[in-house]
This record gives sequence, C-alpha cells and structure tokens, in this order.
Amino acid sequence: MRVAVCDYGAGNVRSVLAAFTRLGADARSAHDPDDVLAADLAVLPGVGSAASAMRGLRERGLDAALHTRVAAGGRTLGICLGLQLALEESEEDGGVLGLAILPGRAVRLREGRVPRIGWAPVEPVPARPESARADSGLVPSFGEAFYFAHSYAAETPAATAHSEEIVAAAEEGCFLGVQFHPEKSGAAGARFLAGCLSRA
Repeated sequence: MRVAVCDYGAGNVRSVLAAFTRLGADARSAHDPDDVLAADLAVLPGVGSAASAMRGLRERGLDAALHTRVAAGGRTLGICLGLQLALEESEEDGGVLGLAILPGRAVRLREGRVPRIGWAPVEPVPARPESARADSGLVPSFGEAFYFAHSYAAETPAATAHSEEIVAAAEEGCFLGVQFHPEKSGAAGARFLAGCLSRA
C-alpha cells in the first residue's frame, strides 16, 4: 500500500509517516505532484498557519495535484490543518482561500480554552440521506477518544463526526478530513489509520 504524505513544510509529516510505516504501509514524503497522483492513499497533514501552508502547496504544485486526484476518485485523507485547508476558506491570517474540496470555512474557536489541546471523544453525526454526496470510502466507525491540538475548526455541511460540538471529521467524494491527530492518538489512532488503509 503506497501512501504519499504531502510535504509542503508542515510540522507533522514525520510523525504521520512513522504512524503509517508502523502499520506496514509504504509511506513516503511527497514533494512531487506525480507522487501524490500515483499513491493508493494521499495524506494532507498540517501543523501551522493556513497562509503559509497554502503557499507551500502552491509553490510545489501539490494543490493542483490534490484537485486532480480527488476529481479522479483517489482516496485522500486530511489531518488537522489538512482538513481546514480542504475547505473553501479560512478566517486565519486575515482570510485565506482554501482548496475548496470541502464546502465551508475554518473559523477560530470561540468558546472554551484556545488552543484546544487534549483528548476528546469523537462521535458520528446522523447519516446523511442517500441522495447526499457519496462518502469517501475511508470513514471508520467513530466512538473513541482522539488527540486534538487546534485553534480553528471547520464549519461545514459535510461534517460526519463531532467532538464536543466541534466538527471532528468531514467528507466529500473521496476526501475525508479529520480535525484530530490520529498519529498522536495511540491505539485509537492506529485503528483509525488502519481502517483508512483497508478502505483505500
């Protein structure tokens, strides 16, 4: 199983690579758009600011590669900032246009402690009608606690899971984005990533 982890300067590429490697995947850092297009599963990770992340994606041509991949039905996973970048826009850094793979926008958390850091339960939202968008094929069964570290969160009609009333997962077509960090979520995170591999 070939996993391409988009490397555009984000801070958690190594930990994501290590998590997939532990599961037996051939996980590699992807700087080249062709590597993103050829993989069985592409991963858009992210730690940092939306503006610098989008700049890094554009400079490497990875933004276009992700659009092409998703349009062709290639399974793709976004993690933390990767979920937020997949939205149409983010209010971070004064406003940043995203990849528009998912509908909606990323907004700064307005309640509770910010940044929101720690373990929290993730529960699925009620299934959307059959007439709604096709699912990514990657969604595992939620119902466990995962590790979060974020100051922004998605507002999107594509939400498939919540955590304490915050969007924890969203999907559109073959793209699944999660706000939590599966690579830092111990056994629960490993089960989540193994589920993604089995569905890719």
